Amino acid sequence: MQRLSVLLDATSIPPTRGGVARYISGLLRGLEDAGFLVDVVAKPDDVAWLRAQAPAHRYLAAPEAVRRRPVRFVWEQLVLPRLVARLGATTLHSPHYTFPIAIADRTVVTLHDATFFSDPAAHSRLKVMFFRFWTRFARRAARALVTPSAATAAELDRTANPTAVPTVVAHLGVDLETFHRPSPDERAAFAERLGLTADAGWIAFLGTIEPRKQVPALIAAHRACGEADSATPPLIVAGGMGWDQEARNLLEQAGNVPGRPVRAVGYLPIEDLAAFLGGATIVVYPSIAEGFGLPVLEAMATGGNVLTTRRLAIPEVGGDAVSYAEPSADALAEAMRALLDEDAGSTARRRSAAHARAAEFTWRRCAEAHLAVYS
Repeated sequence: MQRLSVLLDATSIPPTRGGVARYISGLLRGLEDAGFLVDVVAKPDDVAWLRAQAPAHRYLAAPEAVRRRPVRFVWEQLVLPRLVARLGATTLHSPHYTFPIAIADRTVVTLHDATFFSDPAAHSRLKVMFFRFWTRFARRAARALVTPSAATAAELDRTANPTAVPTVVAHLGVDLETFHRPSPDERAAFAERLGLTADAGWIAFLGTIEPRKQVPALIAAHRACGEADSATPPLIVAGGMGWDQEARNLLEQAGNVPGRPVRAVGYLPIEDLAAFLGGATIVVYPSIAEGFGLPVLEAMATGGNVLTTRRLAIPEVGGDAVSYAEPSADALAEAMRALLDEDAGSTARRRSAAHARAAEFTWRRCAEAHLAVYS
C-alpha cells in the first residue's frame, strides 16, 4: 500500500448517509483496492462507519460540534487548513462543493452537478445562491476539479463561469455486494415486511422528494395506469421527504397504508434496497436533471427494470440497458404501460443488460480517475 499526501474532508456526510456519503465511502474502498491510502477527517460517528468499509486509511475525528452546518462551515474555513498543515498534506480533497478559501490552490473540489445553474427552479433560492457561489469560486481558484460525468462538466462549461482549472471526469461506482440481484426469497421477505404481495409486484421510486425528480408526474402517470388496468402494481416511494410541497401533499393524502395504490415508506435500510429495486416490476426515476444518477446505477446493478429520462448525465449511465421517456405524466404513463404489458423475455433481457452495464462502473475505476487528479 502506498500512502498519499492527501487529506480527504468527509465531514459533509449527511446523517442519512446517502448521496455524498455513498461517493466518499465508495471512493475510499476504491483507493484501497488500487493500493493507495489517504488521511480522512470525519464526524466521530462517521469515522467508525467509514473505517468498517475501508479500514486501511488513517481516520481523524472532527469535533462533535461540526454536526451543525454553520459550525462545520466555520471549522472548514478556520481549522481545516491548520489540520492540513499539521499533517503535512500537499493536497486537500473537498468532496462536496465547499472548501477552505485560504488553501484553495491546494484543494481538489468535487462538483456533483450543474443544476444550480441550468435548473435553478428545482432548488430553494438559498441553495442556488450558496452553491452557485462555491461552484464559481472553485472554477476560479481550486487546484483541480472532479465531476461525476462528462455531461456535468459540459453543462458547467455552458452555464457557469469559464475555467482554466483542470477538470477530470470520475464516473461513480456501485457496490455489487450491496446492490445485487435479489433472490426470490429476498424479494418475498421484503414484500412481506412492507405488506405487499410479491406476486403482484410493485413500482419503485428511490430518491429525495424534490422538484427535479418529478414525483407528482409519476403519481399522475401511475393513477392513469391504474384507471386503465386495475391490476397495475402499487407505487412505492422510498427516500427522504425533501422540499417538493406538491409531491409531499400527494403522498400524505395517499397515506402509508398497506393495500393503497401509492405509499411513501421513507428511508429504507440499505440492506433492503436490492430487494426493493431488483424485485420491483419497474423502477421509475423521472428526474429532469442529474449530475450522475446514482439511483439509476444502483437499480441497474440489482437487475432492475429501469424507466428514466434522457436528461443530462442519465444516458451516460443507463446507455441502452434502460428505457427512457419524457418526464411528463402522459409520457410516463405510456412508457410504464408498455413495460407492464411487454413479454417476459424482453424484460429479462433488459434486466440482464442493466446488471452487466452496472458492473462496468466500479469504485476502483472511480478511484483511479481521482489518483490522476491527486498527482
